[in-house]
Amino acid sequence: MAVDKVPVLKRCRALGIEPATVGRNKQSKRQVRRTNRKVSEYGLQLKEKQKAKFIYGVLEKQFRGYYDKAKKMQGVTGENLLGLLERRIDNVVFRLGLANTRRQARQIVCHGHITVNGKRLDIPSALVSVGDVVAVAEKSAQNAFFKELRESNNHLSAPAWLTADKDKLTGTVTRFPNRDEIDVPVNEQAIVELYSR
Repeated sequence: MAVDKVPVLKRCRALGIEPATVGRNKQSKRQVRRTNRKVSEYGLQLKEKQKAKFIYGVLEKQFRGYYDKAKKMQGVTGENLLGLLERRIDNVVFRLGLANTRRQARQIVCHGHITVNGKRLDIPSALVSVGDVVAVAEKSAQNAFFKELRESNNHLSAPAWLTADKDKLTGTVTRFPNRDEIDVPVNEQAIVELYSR
């Protein structure tokens, strides 16, 4: 299985994404910033694709598969693509507030702590459907991490397309997300233009 091992802060800096306030903001003496360099249209499109892949933790082959699937669906291809990425189980776990980051959500799913409709699911790329109930497994609910999560009031607010029960650590997919509800800083039209070259 391929794994992306690029340091997170380095990738955030390269893609222009604001990372969480971690570490120093000072530049090293060797590092020279080129701010006046003109980027081509292809370069901008490629950056948008890399941004989407990085945010959702997807590698190229799988991302291309999502694009092909989005192209066959009815509606706008770019919005379909982001909708498919939002429906991944690791992203749903993150959106429900059961994890602090998407990487942590992916690990929680891989370790078998999540059930969908009562069945354990350990594939982070699985897509949820309308009416699916995502919950923490009974054995895992006794885990110190989930006990602390239940007691703390630092839950993320679930988006409108999900209903969350903070006490039972469950959530239900009520409908598929609209583009307005997806708050990732990605220009999906640039990705469509890149792939349609």
